[in-house]
Amino acid sequence: MGANERSHDECCREPSMIAQVLVVDDDPIQRRLLKNAVERYGHVAHLAENGLAALEFLRTNRGPINVIVLDLMMPEMDGLSFLTAIREAGVDTPVIVQTGQGGIETVVEAMRAGAFDFVVKPVSPERIGTSISNALKLDQKEAKARIGRRRTGAIGFADIVSASPDMLRVIDLAQRAAHSNIPVVLEGESGVGKEMVARAIQSASDRANKPFITVNCGAIPHNLVESILFGHEKGAFTGAAEKHTGKFVEADGGTLFLDEIGDLPLEVQVKLLRAVQQGEVETVGAGKVQKVNVRLISATNKDLIEEVRAGRFREDLYYRLNVFPITIPALRRRKEDIPHLARVFAERFSQEQKLAKSVTVSADALGLLTAYDWPGNIRQLENAIFRAVVLTQGDELGEADFPQIAAQVPEFRSAELAATAVIVPVANPVQAKRETVIDANFPGARADAAQSARPDPRALLAAAYPSSDNVIASTDDAGEVRKLADVEEELIRFALKFYRGQMSQVARKLGIGRSTLYRKLKDYGIDPDDPLREAA
Repeated sequence: MGANERSHDECCREPSMIAQVLVVDDDPIQRRLLKNAVERYGHVAHLAENGLAALEFLRTNRGPINVIVLDLMMPEMDGLSFLTAIREAGVDTPVIVQTGQGGIETVVEAMRAGAFDFVVKPVSPERIGTSISNALKLDQKEAKARIGRRRTGAIGFADIVSASPDMLRVIDLAQRAAHSNIPVVLEGESGVGKEMVARAIQSASDRANKPFITVNCGAIPHNLVESILFGHEKGAFTGAAEKHTGKFVEADGGTLFLDEIGDLPLEVQVKLLRAVQQGEVETVGAGKVQKVNVRLISATNKDLIEEVRAGRFREDLYYRLNVFPITIPALRRRKEDIPHLARVFAERFSQEQKLAKSVTVSADALGLLTAYDWPGNIRQLENAIFRAVVLTQGDELGEADFPQIAAQVPEFRSAELAATAVIVPVANPVQAKRETVIDANFPGARADAAQSARPDPRALLAAAYPSSDNVIASTDDAGEVRKLADVEEELIRFALKFYRGQMSQVARKLGIGRSTLYRKLKDYGIDPDDPLREAA
């Protein structure tokens, strides 16, 4: 534990300056804890008991304040009022806001008011130290050069942008795994950054300068998986015009990253088990085995133990691979990382597009991005920032640069933005089209939409399903209670239609795993692309 704390402390002290940090909190115990946390990382803490006292301190203090740590709930002047006051006064000091559990709406307002980051109480010294470190980096000229180095060199743990406790725990586990050669399984939804963690493990291990070979098992045709992994001899099968070296041999001495390992065919899993157990592979068409020294890191977005129960994944291979499992949380579970990721992506893409000036992200835009749930996780956020940077006409990204995202977040939706949302199929398209035209042209419709910051979800549901499609009957035509399977099938069909076929979201909202959802689709004969069509 001591070594880990030292490495984290070094990370948080990365900026070589001693920061002047203003702590604003009405709770004396919390002020003292924050003061100790700030001083732990070599910075100077100044204390204020509420927003008014903090404003007075900023007015009379002659020295610069580098970072402000602000409680949102305080008497006399709360955090949001303080934020508004300092922004109106032209103070652009990074502000880290504190909030209690479940206060995401307030956090979104704070981000829109100009907050740099937020932390959830009770906050650990490590978390506040990381946030202060990130705030200090904002003003440092070396940030651009550092990002440039990251793009050209190997990825290390310092390149993983995160401040959330859950993700910091992932990094801690991955750092421990890097010091051994045991197999690692990275679990998590698509787009959470499994490959980046795998590359960081490689960079921190004694195989750092050896090959890192990636194989996406889900993207390879089943009849070619064995050849790609283990190689083949010339003439081994029809079309094998020349000898091919397999990925295991290519990775010899280094690391082999098997992405989506749950998609491997059963017959290939047998050979993979041999490679893991004995460190040897058999090339297709060869009469002998070849020894290999490979560190294996696997990744999956499936529940492998459920795949084992369903007979789609070998139990013996599961226990061989699942020696050191690490679960990477979805982005919606670590929203405090979103502002940091957005800034890093904007900076990176500005450089890649060779813009004269790096594009920044406005407070309003950060509030919007933080409010969204990102079903596609970091990959979706990265793509959204890239699109915005490429299309923007200015030096700062605002809400208007993310119309598709804003259209899906009620707090940010307007009449103009709502029109860009993905349209949910309705039972009566003609009626829906007529109602849409009437709403769009009705006098004052846009003003009403702008005033309604939080549309009633029941009204949105009724608008999407005008023919009461959202009602699932509990009794049949004869007045008897319907079978559970029939109700379940109807609910699944409704969920597929309601969430526009987004399988991860459907599974999450129904409270089941994705593999369970796929099995039920097969059992009920449901076509996810056309969920209302009855099976033939």
